[in-house]
Amino acid sequence: QVQLVESGGGLVQAGGSLRLSCAASGRTFSSYTMGWFRQAPGKEREFVARITKSGSITNYADSVKGRFTISRDNAKNTVYLQMNTLKPEDTAVYLCAADGGPYVGNYYYYSRSSRYDYWGQGTQVTVSS
Repeated sequence: QVQLVESGGGLVQAGGSLRLSCAASGRTFSSYTMGWFRQAPGKEREFVARITKSGSITNYADSVKGRFTISRDNAKNTVYLQMNTLKPEDTAVYLCAADGGPYVGNYYYYSRSSRYDYWGQGTQVTVSS
């Protein structure tokens, strides 16, 4: 079992930055690929980014590429999402998730929320125009 707790959300103006954190407890954090997803009201949950167990590979949705950076600190059992140049369309609840399965390189597979075993409760990010 892995417990995930997100923090760092808030209200920010367009063009601003936020850094989200996701603290994990329970089983070995470094055994999990970690992902960030987001869900806006009335919309489906959307893949944002993921980072592999060692942190050697990162992947992003096209909508955030070049603006968001995912990273992890396995010593602190924490994954981060640095969000720069925020836009109003980034407004959503942001959730972190843990995937205990083997590495997959295909976007179709690693972007699917059903692949992830554990989820946090989410943190609200609101970007005003």
